[in-house]
Amino acid sequence: MTTTPSASGTGHTPEPPVSGLPRQPDRARPAAPPQSRVAALVASLLGFTVITIDVSAVNIALPAIQDSLDGGMAVLQWVVDAYTLMLAALMLSAGALADRAGARRAYAWGVALFTLASLGCALAPGIGVLVAARVAQGAAAAIVMPASLALVRQAFEDARARARAIATWTAGGAVAMAAGPVLGGLFTDMAGWRAVFLLNLPVGAVILILLIRVPQSPRRPAVLDGGGQLSAVLALAGLTFTVIEGGHLGWTSGPVPAAAALAAVSGYAFWVIEARHRQPMVPPALLKNRRLAVTLAVGFTVNAAFYGGIFLLGLYYQQLRGMPAFAAGLMFVPVSALVTANNLLSPRLAERIGRRSVIVVGQLIFVIAMLAMLPLAAQTPLWLVLVLLLPLGVGGALAVPALTALLMDVVPSERPGTASGLLNSCRQTGGALAVALFGGLLAGSAGGFSLPGMRIGLVTVAVLLLATAVLSRALLPRD
Repeated sequence: MTTTPSASGTGHTPEPPVSGLPRQPDRARPAAPPQSRVAALVASLLGFTVITIDVSAVNIALPAIQDSLDGGMAVLQWVVDAYTLMLAALMLSAGALADRAGARRAYAWGVALFTLASLGCALAPGIGVLVAARVAQGAAAAIVMPASLALVRQAFEDARARARAIATWTAGGAVAMAAGPVLGGLFTDMAGWRAVFLLNLPVGAVILILLIRVPQSPRRPAVLDGGGQLSAVLALAGLTFTVIEGGHLGWTSGPVPAAAALAAVSGYAFWVIEARHRQPMVPPALLKNRRLAVTLAVGFTVNAAFYGGIFLLGLYYQQLRGMPAFAAGLMFVPVSALVTANNLLSPRLAERIGRRSVIVVGQLIFVIAMLAMLPLAAQTPLWLVLVLLLPLGVGGALAVPALTALLMDVVPSERPGTASGLLNSCRQTGGALAVALFGGLLAGSAGGFSLPGMRIGLVTVAVLLLATAVLSRALLPRD
């Protein structure tokens, strides 16, 4: 699992949203030559891989960033959430942008911006510049994700070949997820946290070179909902600021109520704009679907559990136990391996017991995962820590593939991309708010890591997971 949407683990890359004007049929064109197909697949795979590695690697580098830039827990939260915030908000319209510009062009833009933003992160003299560069990285990743998959679909017209290509693309994300913490720890220990971002530069250059061999993509008319997109960004930014700074400055401190008001006003504005727009990103009627609402809630809580857990574990290993970054990264390998294995198991299990059952079981396993981490302390034997963390690699990896498949059954046939983008936006929002929540709770001691705060956060997320499991059992269709 990563803080980026993927088709593996608890992530899923959305199809380009069906927003804007009706799509025009593609003109007949000759099949792409084998060299261009390989170039398209490798370029897409590298882009998906690099933004996955970047996020998981940065989680391990957080304590080093904190020491280097002399910041508190809020600094770490913003380094993570600045990225996730933009990814969550812009995911709603990124598919329409890919349609409008063409997959190849949009992908090139996204990769170029991500590479430049990575350089900005590596050269950041202070926390303000770093957070701003992370915002740019998140915006770029929101463009890269749907465009990368669209590029694969364009290059492979044969259904079987396309299925194999997408499977390769998905597997790349799983490998990147497992490798990210290890690489992040290795680079941080050997060359410092800035090297984690510099790693993206040669990869970005290779992708742009490969794209030279990929044919231009067709451009389709699509309306970009600028008002809705802006209000979504402001609403999520206000909400994230409220949760992060409320935990540090106090809930009645000057900017915190103002941020909460901004979130409320912007959220209402988003609803009004979407209701009046002729081609809204998120049709209000779609949100009235109770089954879809439950699906979104499940996605939110599952990501909150996993991303919140990964955030606190990275700090637990390094700040409370004093482990070096590389060793902390290695501690995530068993969880990552389980995520990969259970991602493959989930579709088979869903065929046997039904998708709803898999979704419910996955959430209940995640409840166990949250409760299993409650006994963690500074002197807990490492072998026991690894055992207690095993459920963390199972729950979401089982639930999300089945959840994504079920989503296609509960939305209108003409809205699969819109619903998929909405699900991923809700999931990323869940991850962002979980980091905000855990960060505020963890900062309750002089050492920078509060075990009582960690346990309050774990119990809170466990209760939310239990609630959405009950809703899933009651409201999702039986198959």
